[in-house]
Amino acid sequence: MISIGVDEAERYVLGSVLLRADVLDEVAFLEPRDFVSSRNRMIFQVMRWLYDQDRPVEIASIAEHFHKRGKLEEYGGVSYLSGLVANVASAANVEYYANLLRSMAFRRRGAEAGHKIATMSHEDYETDEEYFSALEAVVDSLRPGRLALMRSFAEARDEYIEHLKSKAAKFLSGFGKFDQWASMWRGWLYVLAGRPSVGKTAKALQMALGIARQKRAVDGVLKNMKDAGCVLFFSQEMGEKELTDRLISNMSGISYNRIISKGGEGGFEPEEWERINKAYDELAGLPLFIMDKAAITIEEVRSIARRFQRKHGKIAAIFVDYLQIMRIVQQKGEQRDQAIGRVTGAAKQMARQFDCVFVMLSQMKRESETAGEPLLSHLRESGAIEQDADVVEFLWHDPNDTESGGKVIQSTIAKGRNIGTNRFRYLFQGWVQTFKDLDKKESAANGKTNRKR
Repeated sequence: MISIGVDEAERYVLGSVLLRADVLDEVAFLEPRDFVSSRNRMIFQVMRWLYDQDRPVEIASIAEHFHKRGKLEEYGGVSYLSGLVANVASAANVEYYANLLRSMAFRRRGAEAGHKIATMSHEDYETDEEYFSALEAVVDSLRPGRLALMRSFAEARDEYIEHLKSKAAKFLSGFGKFDQWASMWRGWLYVLAGRPSVGKTAKALQMALGIARQKRAVDGVLKNMKDAGCVLFFSQEMGEKELTDRLISNMSGISYNRIISKGGEGGFEPEEWERINKAYDELAGLPLFIMDKAAITIEEVRSIARRFQRKHGKIAAIFVDYLQIMRIVQQKGEQRDQAIGRVTGAAKQMARQFDCVFVMLSQMKRESETAGEPLLSHLRESGAIEQDADVVEFLWHDPNDTESGGKVIQSTIAKGRNIGTNRFRYLFQGWVQTFKDLDKKESAANGKTNRKR
């Protein structure tokens, strides 16, 4: 078997382009970094640039490009370009050589990554998690950029029919009226925003619990099916025990104040202990995981989600409470809203990457407190959040809407990609950290009946 060297493969690809420029479409997966020779790498980049500009990709045009910049001789001159095309009789095998070139580049970059990882052990990182994130970033950089191919509907037909036959990529949130209307769709970036004291964290926890449970009727009996995947809850303000207190209160019906005071001077009654243990037994059997860490980064969230996916196979939802207090480093010359945009963009990318719902809690602007029903513009650093989010839910209180047994909280779905907008009413019983569905009524915010799909 004849061994083909990297220089030979590079020269064949470049020569094939000079013979027939449209082969660049056939080797679109090649990246400049796949070329070892800096000269060949630069020639390939110029070829690509000329082709993208609809200009001739010829010896003369490439030579002119280098000549204008005083680089012609540095990159071999006309004689080197002529030699590239002289040694290629046909461009018929260009894809074979390009794949060979890329395969060799993968191995080369793997070796370079190994060396880089070895040196990283001597570098200074603030936390172990940052070190692991840096390691994973090096490994991720090995993968080639994904090439999206244009396809005809005829080519995509079989795949589309299978898509229609498969189960819809959605699951229950645990909120009955919302689930009847839409449910939670994989790939969503779901922004949950609210004014102070409306129960954002309580609703997020109840939603995380509902997603982990996937409670459905089987033979007329409600059962926790637990089949949507893992639910990861990142808390930055509350500790793990405080979140557990809230969940146990919600599940057991024992007063939250009684739980945080540990039953008072006399402790819990035997009946209360029974309810607490029953709730905790259920909680322990759910695929629900909590991490409390202040100023977490989006890179840490991605790193942890990646490890959970490897271990458990499927992620249903990722919750971050909340966006504005994450550790978001502004790059040189970058505004705060631009830095926020990088984080929300990464969150949306993760929702697609892990095929899950990414629920991001968010603050609202102070002026929203006197503005009636919230608008998308009331999101704090709203531009990027509004653009990246698939769903935006606002929680707010209308003092004119009251019910006995709790505080009425309005839910406005102000943005809903593929589902539209809607309004819901909840009764928030803060003493047991529980939201209950209420029937809709005429909205006090605008006098219009809530719209149904």
